[in-house]
Amino acid sequence: MEKVSGTKLVEDDQDIAELQRDYLELNEMNVNIVADGLVGLEEGLTGKYDLIILDIMIPSMTGFEICKRLREEVDTPILMVSAKKEDIDKIRALGFGADDYITKPFSPNELVARVKSHLNRFERLTKGPQSISDEILEVNDVRLDAKSHKVFSFDQEINLTTKEFELLKFLMKHPNQVFSKEDLFERVWGLDSLGDTSTVVVHIKRLREKIEFDPKNPVFLETIWGSGYRFNNN
Repeated sequence: MEKVSGTKLVEDDQDIAELQRDYLELNEMNVNIVADGLVGLEEGLTGKYDLIILDIMIPSMTGFEICKRLREEVDTPILMVSAKKEDIDKIRALGFGADDYITKPFSPNELVARVKSHLNRFERLTKGPQSISDEILEVNDVRLDAKSHKVFSFDQEINLTTKEFELLKFLMKHPNQVFSKEDLFERVWGLDSLGDTSTVVVHIKRLREKIEFDPKNPVFLETIWGSGYRFNNN
């Protein structure tokens, strides 16, 4: 499949879309704009784009619906943009598989920083060379193959999004070490103070639902109250 070196921007407000495109193109990124949700979904499903930026309230279908449908078939980084500021909207977006969520109004420079971070990390994860020691990680009944991008829990292969995979890999490389939400956001997302640490909480919840035998009583991904999370290797 031919890869398009650029970003798919699904936004029906022309002024906002053009502002985002201008700032991204100033940073040497190609941007393709569509104003209709259904068209954005169809083009996003081709898997040709490096990153997808979704507004929530757009014609034909919502950004939530698009995100959920995209995540069923592609692991392209998805960044959601919305004027909705409630935590439930952020949690819902992340729950559908979005890698990040930005609330309007925002600084165009913040958008550029987040897009660059996701693009760089996705490229390293999918294309970058792996050392032999990093290729296979096995902790208890979880096995992660970095080279093939596969994860097995209790000998069953599970599907993870890019950020879920990267978060799990980081925790498995540091078994029994406790990391706060802020630590994990900085280490995995690489955005430090630009981000919302609720992203970490949602991704931990999704990982538990996929790798734990009983997500409500996790054995692998433990919560250390008042401190953070650790991957148990006992």
